[in-house]
Amino acid sequence: MTKVQSPDVESIVLTLLFCRSLHVLVCNAAVFALPWSLTKDHLETTFQVNHLGHFYLVQLLQEVLCRSAPARIVVVSSESHRFTDINDSSGKLDLSLLSPSKEDFWSMLAYNRSKLCNILFSNELHCRLSPHGVTSNAVHPGNMIYSSIHQNWWVYTLLFTLARPFTKSMVSDQLASYSASSILTSWA
Repeated sequence: MTKVQSPDVESIVLTLLFCRSLHVLVCNAAVFALPWSLTKDHLETTFQVNHLGHFYLVQLLQEVLCRSAPARIVVVSSESHRFTDINDSSGKLDLSLLSPSKEDFWSMLAYNRSKLCNILFSNELHCRLSPHGVTSNAVHPGNMIYSSIHQNWWVYTLLFTLARPFTKSMVSDQLASYSASSILTSWA
């Protein structure tokens, strides 16, 4: 199997910045169950990929989206946000929990916190941008959908494999692209 080369994010963003219009932006990048590591920005990888990448992308494209109104931002989150918070033991906001040290790291908690940030971000985006004709929604993609996101943790791979016969199957690529395009264009 040969690996298909894809353009880097910077190239895509530079192209989008010069577009006349951008009506839909879907923020769907995510990693799960990675071992602790820091990015070149010295931040924990799960937090940077799952949340800060979306945050930065939207900041870069905000002017294009507002100029293109009506526009929509869809942030793919997860219901796992319900199983965490970003407060310390006394109940005060503790931003250090978002990029923990190696000793304080648990991959599941890092994922959950990043998804909580996605929801808070989407809500704030909606408050700030809806007066300019840009809506923002956070969505949960569903449970037990077999994808590559679980590949880094054998427990999830086993769980997904065992559950696969009992879960809804994915639709064909052709039907999925038709459904996605009809959803994205029906609101315009």
